[in-house]
Parts: sequence; C-alpha cells; structure tokens
Amino acid sequence: MTAVRIRLCDDHAVVRAGLLALLGSEPGIEVVGEAGGGEEAVAMAAKLRPDVVLMDLQLGPGIDGVEATRRIAAPDVHVLVLTTYDTDADVTRAIEAGATGYLLKAERPEELFAAIHAAAQGRTALSAPVASRVMDRMRGTGRPSLTERELDILGQLARGLGNREIARALFISEATVKTHLGRIYAKLGVDTRAGAVSVAKEQRLLP
Repeated sequence: MTAVRIRLCDDHAVVRAGLLALLGSEPGIEVVGEAGGGEEAVAMAAKLRPDVVLMDLQLGPGIDGVEATRRIAAPDVHVLVLTTYDTDADVTRAIEAGATGYLLKAERPEELFAAIHAAAQGRTALSAPVASRVMDRMRGTGRPSLTERELDILGQLARGLGNREIARALFISEATVKTHLGRIYAKLGVDTRAGAVSVAKEQRLLP
C-alpha cells in the first residue's frame, strides 16, 4: 500500500515536533513537510501536492487555518483540520472552506491515523463531539434558546454596534450588555462577536 503523503501546518514548533514523531511511527504515513504559518502552508502545498494537509486553525500572524484551507483544498489535496477549537462557528467555517475532516487534538493516535487515511480517500473524518453537533444542527435539535433581550443584543451585534452603542440603543448599562454577551457566547459555543453573528445567522436566529 502506498503511504499517504502528508504536510503539517501548526504555528507551535513543539506541537509540530510531537506530530512528526507520532506520524513517523505509522508505516502508512509519510510526512513530506511542515509549515508554521498559513502562507507557507499554501506555497508548499502547491509545490509538493501532498495527499493530506494537517491544518491547525489558529496560526498567529498572517492568514488563519480557514483561509489557508480555502486556498489549498483541491480534488487531489485534502485538508484535515486538527485543532483544539470546536465551536460551531469554527467547524462551519472550516467545512465551508473545503476541509475534508475536522479532528480535535485530544483524539487518540489511532483515531488520528484513521482520519488521515479517510481524508486521503476524500472521505469525511470528524471527531465524535464534532459529528454529534453537526448531526444535531442538521436535525434542528441543536438550536440554542436565547431570551428576548439576548436576541435584541444579537441584532445590534449584527449591525456592527459596540457595547456602548448597544447600551444606548437598548437603554441598559454597558455592564448589562457584557453580561448578556457572555451568556450569548456560552449558548452559541463561540468566543467572539463575529462568531456569535455567524452562528446566529446559521441557526436562523437573526432575520
């Protein structure tokens, strides 16, 4: 059996070293290069044409893993996201960018190996928690329940307003806005304003 040719992209040198050692122990996998940033990953993928690019999402300065995935993904080059982030917004953005699979770094080595081989064949590979959330969204059972006030604040976020402007528009204090934002983030599984708006639109919580 021909070994799967793989490239790594992670901005942490220690993580890359650990992955190199781990993947080097698997006979069916050959690491053909590594990158510490998105631009480097894109350039090397075009040059080396690996079967699979193992991609982190947060890559420091420059383009992030989602944009790198969008530029790399091709019929003969599959991107398998390997990250610690599993919010709905992160998963959605990665898959929409063309990622074949989405794996969490907490997975066992054998799960990683299996996902790499699946991705090389163009088959979807998802960590169990990610797959469960995707299925919930498809079934419509994963829609979060937000209060009327939280929906009001989401609407203001979608307009691009800051905390002070939201407070003035809704006649509440900035502290109250921050409290509601914390609850909104927790319910939507995000940690940024852009992520909240993205998931809210995906879940049809906003018009």
